[in-house]
Amino acid sequence: MEPVFYIYISIFVLVVMAIVYLVVMGIEAKERAEWERKLRNSGIYEVDQMKGAEFEVFLKFLLESHGYQARVTKTSGDYGADLVLKTTGKTIVVQAKRYKNKVGLKAVQEIVSAKSYYNADECWVITNNYFTAPAMKLGNINGVLLIDRDELVEWMLEEDKGEGLA
Repeated sequence: MEPVFYIYISIFVLVVMAIVYLVVMGIEAKERAEWERKLRNSGIYEVDQMKGAEFEVFLKFLLESHGYQARVTKTSGDYGADLVLKTTGKTIVVQAKRYKNKVGLKAVQEIVSAKSYYNADECWVITNNYFTAPAMKLGNINGVLLIDRDELVEWMLEEDKGEGLA
């Protein structure tokens, strides 16, 4: 075959690769833009500025909008639970962590202890951030529902639409 043929094939392959790259990058950019839009609309940036007690009250209203009866516990002597939720025959204790850093083991340990104290059926830790790997491992072992920033944003967006929690 002629060397010109190989040049045309090489150019064709490069053009196809460039088109595939641009399409993939365009999809990723759209997904990133959609996630950023969700974050802006959710109010998570306002949550990031709250004090701990404000975050607890915010969660109370958010969870009530999803059908839970919620009460904030007293600030000291709460035995590790910031909120107590009631729903059809079930009690859930919640540890609320409005943190600038990832949430560690202590929050999981506290809510596991609170579950026993309050004789609760479930225990959750909700944060505006994420969890460390050891916290996730301990939470998994103890059946603690860990709600991180991403899931909190989804809950907040569902609240805006009047949907229930999944």
